[in-house]
Amino acid sequence: MPIDIETFESSPEDRLQHSGETNADRVMRFLAAHPDQAFTQSEIRDATDVKAGSISVVLSRLEDRGLVRHKGNYWALGEDDDVAAHTNMLESTRAANDRFGEEDMDEWLEHAVDDEDEATE
Repeated sequence: MPIDIETFESSPEDRLQHSGETNADRVMRFLAAHPDQAFTQSEIRDATDVKAGSISVVLSRLEDRGLVRHKGNYWALGEDDDVAAHTNMLESTRAANDRFGEEDMDEWLEHAVDDEDEATE
């Protein structure tokens, strides 16, 4: 996938070497391809190449968001409405980033309200 020249010029080299796909993205893509099946952690790990030390954490975080379901030793894609809502939010964020550029966290923090300062006023 191509990137714009501004991203190319302003991004650190390590960011440009990363595919941009997270472990959670890989797990969700795999489970979405098999919505009528449930898998063990090791089956998901093997299919997604997520490291053994990370798969449990990834699945737990996805479960906390309602994106996957867990029963016994098996994991499956979450309920349709929850997954659709999350997907819509991601697509909206990507569209906004493509149109307006990604947020610069350092710039955002520079202008963010400090809760501690607000509490002392």
